[in-house]
Amino acid sequence: MSVSGLAYAGSLTPIFWRKIMYTIGTHMSIAGGLAKTAENVVKMNADTMQIFSRNPRGSSYKTYLPEEIERFQKIRKDHAFGPVLAHAPYTMNLASATEKTYEFACTVIREDIRRMDELQIENLVFHPGSHTGIGEEAGIANIIRGLDQAITGLENITVLLETMSGKGTEIGYRFEQLKEIRDGVQHPERIGICLDTCHVFAAGYDIVHNLDGVLEEFDRILGLPLLRAVHLNDSMMPFDSRKDRHAVIGGGEIGLEALLNVMRHPKLKDLPFYLETPLDDAGHKDEIARLKEYLGETRSEHI
Repeated sequence: MSVSGLAYAGSLTPIFWRKIMYTIGTHMSIAGGLAKTAENVVKMNADTMQIFSRNPRGSSYKTYLPEEIERFQKIRKDHAFGPVLAHAPYTMNLASATEKTYEFACTVIREDIRRMDELQIENLVFHPGSHTGIGEEAGIANIIRGLDQAITGLENITVLLETMSGKGTEIGYRFEQLKEIRDGVQHPERIGICLDTCHVFAAGYDIVHNLDGVLEEFDRILGLPLLRAVHLNDSMMPFDSRKDRHAVIGGGEIGLEALLNVMRHPKLKDLPFYLETPLDDAGHKDEIARLKEYLGETRSEHI
C-alpha cells in the first residue's frame, strides 16, 4: 500500500519515493521579444526553451530594453524554468579556412557569448563547423583558435559543442573530435556537450539497440559530466546515413520507444531535453504533452 508517496513492503518497512519532473522544452521564436517567448513557454506547459542567439541565416540580432529583460527573468523565476539554451546561427563556421567566413564566425561567437551571458542564459550551443576540404585536423585547430579568442574564462555561460551527423565535411560527428576541441582550448572548464539524438544516430551511434554502450563510450572519451543538454529529435534518415534530417518524435527511424528510453535513462533523465522537431508551437505543445503522458508526467525514484 502507499500513502502520499510513502509505500510499505511486506514487513511494513517504509519505502520513500520522490517525484521529479522531467525538463522538456522546444526551440522557440523570439520574434515577439524575450518576455513574450517566455510567456508562450508557460502556455505550452513546457519547462524551458531554446532560442537562436541571432538570425540563424544571417548576422542581425535583437537588442532588448532593461524592462524587457526584467520581465523575461521574472517569468523564468516565477515558473521555475530549467536551463535556457541559446543556439548560435547556422551561418557560423569556425572550421573554415576562408578568411571572411572565419572572421565572421569569430565575431559571432565572441559577441554571442557575451550577449547571452548578459541575459543570464545558462548555455550556448553551436555546430563546430565544416572544414570544407582543409582536413579535420586543420578545421579543429581553427575551431580551437576561434573559441580561445571568444572565451575569457570569466563567463557564467557554458559553451556547448553539438554532436553532429557527419554530413559533408562536418566536424563533431565523433566523440573523439569533440574531445580534441575541448582539450585544446585555454578554458576547457567553460566547454560542455549537447547530444543531438538525430545526429548521433545518423553518425553511427546506435542509441536504439545499444544506448548503454553509446553512453559508456561517451563517458570513456569525454566524461558524462560534460553532457549539459539533449536535443531530442527523431531522424528521417536511416542509421549511419551521415545525413541530418529531423523528424517528429516517433515519426522517424529512431522511434518513440527508443527516444523515451533516452529520457528515462538514469544517466540522462536529469538533463534538460529540447525538441527541434519540424512542428509549429501548437504542434510542439501537443508533442510535449504526449511525452509527459508517456513518461507518466513525473518519474518516481526510490530513496
